[in-house]
Parts: sequence; structure tokens; C-alpha cells
Amino acid sequence: MAKQSQTPLDDELARQEQEAEAQPEPAPEESAIEGADEAESLAEQAAAEESGEPSDNPEAEVLAAQVEELEQSLAEAKDQALRAAAEAQNVRRRAEQEAEKARKFALEKFIKELLPVVDSLEKALEAMGEDATEAHREGVAMTLKMQRDVLGKFGVEVVDPQGEPFDPQYHEAMAMVPNPELEPNSVMEVVQKGYLLNGRLVRPAMVVVSQSAD
Repeated sequence: MAKQSQTPLDDELARQEQEAEAQPEPAPEESAIEGADEAESLAEQAAAEESGEPSDNPEAEVLAAQVEELEQSLAEAKDQALRAAAEAQNVRRRAEQEAEKARKFALEKFIKELLPVVDSLEKALEAMGEDATEAHREGVAMTLKMQRDVLGKFGVEVVDPQGEPFDPQYHEAMAMVPNPELEPNSVMEVVQKGYLLNGRLVRPAMVVVSQSAD
């Protein structure tokens, strides 16, 4: 029986089978080396990213620099704002203190002008003799009391240091007189009373001070 002739398709399939048989398979060692190289490359890339090594992206570096600059500017602005707030608070506190001081001592000049009137009433009451009527005496005493009460309502205090140690902050010595009965540097006579306005001296007391008899 004669052999049946092959078709072109059969020839092509036979040729591909022969080429596949002739091509050598890759050695297992080479495949393993290629896989190891690829794994090592991936590991190095991951390590570089974790260690923060600079990348090759210039835009990222520019943005990072801008962020750092903005953070520094923000910190400086916060510091300046805190300083400005503290300064404003100090200015407000000083203004309040000045306003309070002005309120407390606004009447100082008026008090100084009024004190001679009080002095005159005191001297008039002391100088009244026996010929003065009781009504006259009571009238002057009542007027003097009213003046003192009004001064007291506005924070005025009398400085009358009779028998007290001499204090140069509140007293003004008119004379020094030897007196063995008193301790040296004591107020033995008040010539004119002094006055304070809300704790501040308006007029010192005019006094005579004792000294040692030696």
C-alpha cells in the first residue's frame, strides 16, 4: 500500500516539534540566580525608600523645602503674636493703673486749697476765750467737724503725731528743742497738722522735735 503524502500543515507541525526538541531547557541554577538578583534589587529599592534617601524627583524636594520654610514662618508668626499680646496686656495694665491713680488723686490740688480753711477753723476754735458764746463755739466746732467729715469721705486722713517718734517721710521739723522728759527725736509739739490723700502725703505735719538735754 502506497504511503499517503503529507500536507503543508503537517510539514509545519513537524518542523516546530523538531525545533522545540533541539532548543536546550534553561538550567535550574541560572533561573535561581536571576530570581535572586531581582529580589535583591527590590530589597535595595525598599531599603532606600525607608531610609529616607533623596529620590530623583526634583519636584518633591522643592515641595519639601517649601513646607519646611512655611512651618518656620508659621512658628515665627506665632511667636510674634504671643509677644504682641503680652505687650498689649502690659500696656492695658499700665493704663488701668494710671487711670486708677488719676482717679484717686484727682482732688489733690483741691484738698491742698481746702486745708488752710480747716487750719483757720481749728485756730479760731482754740483762740476763743471765755467771752465767746456757747452758740458761737458750737457753730465753729460743727463747721470744723463737717469739713473733716467731707475730707474723710474722699480718702483724706489727718497726720497728728503728737508724742510719736519723728518720721521724716510724714513730718517736717520746725525746730529741735532739748527735753529730758521725752525720748530724743520725738515729736513734742505739732505746729500744723499734716494730711494724707489715699495714703499719699499731701502736706507734712509741721512739728517741734525733742533732743537730748546733754
